[in-house]
Amino acid sequence: MGAEVLSSRAIMGMFYAALKQAEGLSWIDKIALETTSDQDSESYAWLGQVPAFREWIGERQSKGLRDFNYTIKNKKYEATIEFGKNDHTFDKTPQVQKRIAELALRTNAHWASLMSTLILNGASTVCYDGQFYFDTDHSEFDSGTQDNDISVDISTLPASVHATVATAPSAEEMQGAILKAVQAIYGFKDDRGEPMNEMANRFLVMVPMGLWPAALKAVSLPLLGGGESNIVLNQGNFGIDVAPNARLTWTDSFAVFRSDENSLALIKQSRSGVTMSAKAEGSEFEHDTDRHQYGVRAERNVGYGLWQHACYVTMV
Repeated sequence: MGAEVLSSRAIMGMFYAALKQAEGLSWIDKIALETTSDQDSESYAWLGQVPAFREWIGERQSKGLRDFNYTIKNKKYEATIEFGKNDHTFDKTPQVQKRIAELALRTNAHWASLMSTLILNGASTVCYDGQFYFDTDHSEFDSGTQDNDISVDISTLPASVHATVATAPSAEEMQGAILKAVQAIYGFKDDRGEPMNEMANRFLVMVPMGLWPAALKAVSLPLLGGGESNIVLNQGNFGIDVAPNARLTWTDSFAVFRSDENSLALIKQSRSGVTMSAKAEGSEFEHDTDRHQYGVRAERNVGYGLWQHACYVTMV
């Protein structure tokens, strides 16, 4: 029985199937609003918040929405792989399929790379209000001054087990630091002076690998160090997820994001989606090199959304 040749169309079909299967497997869609773009850049107009209800006395009191703007410019990205023509024969298919699946995973993981860089630079890069995304003095009209870049002295937290260094907190200390960030997010006010997050009930803690064990214990162990019940597990619909991120270079810091809102903390912007093209059977490239080439292309970028849905914590 002769060897069966795997066509370029079949390989491209494998890629798109693997790309679809790999979607939604990470923390990205929990904290990033996905938007589509049809031009080189997109300007996001934060119109401020709507007014709160008031008792209707006299005539209606109409209030305009305040303007804030933030622009994200799309960038072009590519990844290209080659196979020898003979690798397309039937007995090589498992190897080709594996590499195509890996390319799909890398394509989706690129979002994690962009987002991680964005988060790492949050304390030194401005967002829509002209302040650093993680900053100590955000202020919008009637909000007052607000801080989403906080420090927590873990030695002062109520805990039966205390660590000697902030890079290795106990589960109780980690939980206390996480809840300090959640408390801050609950307290943030909009430009009308109204609470932004009073209906929140789901949060995501993003940690570097060194803090992952303590964070996981802090939100999942039924009992903590002193034998106390874990209060995070006894709050009805309230919940905290942990996302370890190997791309983070922090050692004593982490970030908490609200993850149950439509207008999320970050923005995931895509212009053209992901496309694959090939120089394969019948091409001059095949004739000249006896090889096939597959290229992936995407136009995309990321940006900061609502800083009020995020808090950066440094433990000391």
